[in-house]
Amino acid sequence: MSYTLFISDLHLDTPRPEHVRALDQLIGEHAGKAEALYVLGDLFESWIGDDDDAEFNVSVEKIFRRFSDAGGKLYFMHGNRDFMLGDEFASRCGGALIAEYTVVDLYGRPTLLLHGDSLCTRDEKYQQFRSMVRAEAWQKDMLAKPLQERRMIAQFLRMQSQQGNANKADNIMDVTQEEVIKALDDAGVRDMIHGHTHRPAVHEVETANGPGKRYVLGDWGDSLWLIRADPSGNDLQQHPV
Repeated sequence: MSYTLFISDLHLDTPRPEHVRALDQLIGEHAGKAEALYVLGDLFESWIGDDDDAEFNVSVEKIFRRFSDAGGKLYFMHGNRDFMLGDEFASRCGGALIAEYTVVDLYGRPTLLLHGDSLCTRDEKYQQFRSMVRAEAWQKDMLAKPLQERRMIAQFLRMQSQQGNANKADNIMDVTQEEVIKALDDAGVRDMIHGHTHRPAVHEVETANGPGKRYVLGDWGDSLWLIRADPSGNDLQQHPV
């Protein structure tokens, strides 16, 4: 039976090699079998540009290349940590970069794909930051800086984010239900898949087009999360790392 996989929020980083091993095992299990793999943002804990040829990054590219070389279609989407991921990285993996709010046909079920941070509209400070770092001028200025300087800036931004999130109420960092419905209605579909919130679940939603579902992928910590979609439906799965 044909099937498609979705993952997000791996937050790959050198201090956590077990997540790279888990990704390698996942690819080994499904390469040549799954027809497509979608990575819906935050593949890396941070990404400072496609010219960063650190050995760690190259090792991840090689893992994904095994999937695409085996005939699977591979797609990447920006997250809030790796918003500077570019076409060059995707191409080296044998895949392609897709835009947020992309609609795909999952075996007869039109489904909206996004990372999920844009749905957290109660977090106004983050939304302001998001608008700044997604701007073409900001990214162009960042990419003009030397690699080492970019690494230092990324480390500083991560520290700021961790400190800021520690003082935020949980509901502020979760999605706004009204924004979920608006996104689905604007896209003209009933189902969506996203990550970002680290709150894996399947939620029933009521849209203008009828009842639907919001599938939320979990982050990779002690467990890895994925969605396997096939003609029978979408299955949210948890596996030990």
